[in-house]
Amino acid sequence: MTGKISVVIEQDRHGYYAWCPELKGCQSQGQTVEETLANIREAIELFLETLSELVSNRFAPRGVI
Repeated sequence: MTGKISVVIEQDRHGYYAWCPELKGCQSQGQTVEETLANIREAIELFLETLSELVSNRFAPRGVI
């Protein structure tokens, strides 16, 4: 599955900071733009993987009571 996710990159005195408006809490940082992009890509993958696991667990059959 592929899709597009917005990424905002800001520069500050410590380097670069990236965050995703659509994925609350998904953020990363780096010393260069390239490093920051690589880091936020990994953060997005992990965020979506975790989200997918949470959704799967939430709707998984629980058994009959």
